[in-house]
Amino acid sequence: MHALLIALAAGYGIAAGLLAARPLFRLAVQPDEPWRAACPDGHPITGPAAGWLGLARCGPCGRATDAGASPGAYGPNGVLVAGVCALACAGLAAAVGSRPELAVWLLLVPLSVVLAGVDLAVHRLPDVLTLPMALGSAALLGGAALVPGAAGSWSRAVFGGLALGAAYFVLFLINPAGMGFGDVKLAVTLGVALGWYGWDVLFLGAFTGLLLGAFYGVALVLTRRASRKAALAFGPFMIIGAGAGVLLGGLAAG
Repeated sequence: MHALLIALAAGYGIAAGLLAARPLFRLAVQPDEPWRAACPDGHPITGPAAGWLGLARCGPCGRATDAGASPGAYGPNGVLVAGVCALACAGLAAAVGSRPELAVWLLLVPLSVVLAGVDLAVHRLPDVLTLPMALGSAALLGGAALVPGAAGSWSRAVFGGLALGAAYFVLFLINPAGMGFGDVKLAVTLGVALGWYGWDVLFLGAFTGLLLGAFYGVALVLTRRASRKAALAFGPFMIIGAGAGVLLGGLAAG
């Protein structure tokens, strides 16, 4: 039964990842630019949900080029995004099992992958995702807490979100050039997820993200790929650290 759950989670991750590549492409723009509404060749992005739902392939370009030709695809490699989502979802299913909070984690995975990809591309974490994620994660965990078998605490999750958000807000005030306000809003969601399993999990996940980001920044400086004052995409490391914390929290709760 556990193996079946992991397989189903991986399958969901593949499907969600294939669909996540399109919004990643559309959202990866500079703050003063509108969301992308056309492929690189200028064809309008159409489809369900005003073009937000669908595979990362332009229909007109795909029909006009040979199979596999790069002009037919836009945005990140959908297979790569799907693979990342599948691995994350399978890992969470293996760690958490059939407990009700797993559904919340699986919903957060593709959104987190989109945010990480956008931050890596253009150094921003769009409000259109960070704010609904913060409110949605708290609300959904509140529902999970009412289901028998839940392994966490909803009140601690809410306080964890507030605590980690406040900590990142202090870091933002200290060094606004190195820590964006989008990181602060993302920290609320990650704090909610980590706080669900305990304060020790919250500390571990938050510290891991900070440590990974610091190592990455130092590596860029040492290799002269960036200066000490250069802005870094910190969101992906926050997400990886939080993911590691949730995995360990899920294992410990089992």
